[in-house]
Amino acid sequence: MANGGPVEHGYPHLDTVRAAITALYKRLSYDTIHTFAASVAPADVAFADHDDLHLGAQRVAHEMVRHYRLPDARMIVGFREMTHAANVELAAGPEYFIELNDRFRTHRRDIGAALAHEVMHVYLHRLDLSFPGTRDNEILTDTAATYLGAGWLLLDAFREDAASSQKLGYLTPEEFGYVLAKRALVFGEDPSIWFTSPQAYTAYTKGMAQARRDEQQPPLTAAGWAGRHRYAKDRRHAQDHRSPARSRASPTPSPPATAASCGCRSPAPPVTSASGSRCAAGSGHAARCAGRCWSATRRPASPGHRAGDTGPSRERWHRTPGNPLLPAPSRARVEA
Repeated sequence: MANGGPVEHGYPHLDTVRAAITALYKRLSYDTIHTFAASVAPADVAFADHDDLHLGAQRVAHEMVRHYRLPDARMIVGFREMTHAANVELAAGPEYFIELNDRFRTHRRDIGAALAHEVMHVYLHRLDLSFPGTRDNEILTDTAATYLGAGWLLLDAFREDAASSQKLGYLTPEEFGYVLAKRALVFGEDPSIWFTSPQAYTAYTKGMAQARRDEQQPPLTAAGWAGRHRYAKDRRHAQDHRSPARSRASPTPSPPATAASCGCRSPAPPVTSASGSRCAAGSGHAARCAGRCWSATRRPASPGHRAGDTGPSRERWHRTPGNPLLPAPSRARVEA
């Protein structure tokens, strides 16, 4: 917590912030993160001067526990003189002791910001998610609290003028604004309407500009040769193996193949393609089934070989644009 000293600006921890957002998605999954679509409401953490100090702090701590969906977690909040803004004892639970700086006895509107950071420590502790080193781990905590909907309180606690300055957390104001902007672009919300600090609004505006610049960067610019080729391979695989629901949603019907379309004078028995569908074209004719070409060639009957029997060596796939890795086709003789 900066109090009276200079406040660092800019984006000195941007790489760690991006790594923290990536770690959240890997640990929580996309669906879990989207359960935090609603941020902490300002009314739920409001703290009036006439409210009881300890009861009000417990109420705000309970709201943070509810927002982070911490099961069976009880926060016991106390106040004492210390250098840092707050401290939490990470134990096995379910009770966790949080100590706040005595300064918050008179600056009660910032209690929610301090508790947003400390309760997030408990949340990450239960997830067993951490970064090596105290500095990076604190940046992870600030980033997670902000991205999951409670960190706008930390940015709103930033105030700076010619005589004094105050900032909570380990991120710079612009980095807090950057993470808030990333969240706003994902969930479609505007946290700037909750700010009471004009300096917080300015930092959020700068952070949004940086987040917009990220969207304009070409993909995989930092990836090496192997990373780009692996991405291209995975993308081709996803396109070639679309889910049945998507296939039914946008069907591409093709006319059924018949013996007449192949120029055959006599009807041919149906053939089952490798995709499981039935084709009206008989063996010995190239038939296009479910976007793939299949052909079966007959060999003359030989001793020990039944007439009309086609083994695996006689059935081959045609090379088509949709199946570039399939073996070359065998020649199928079609009599006009």
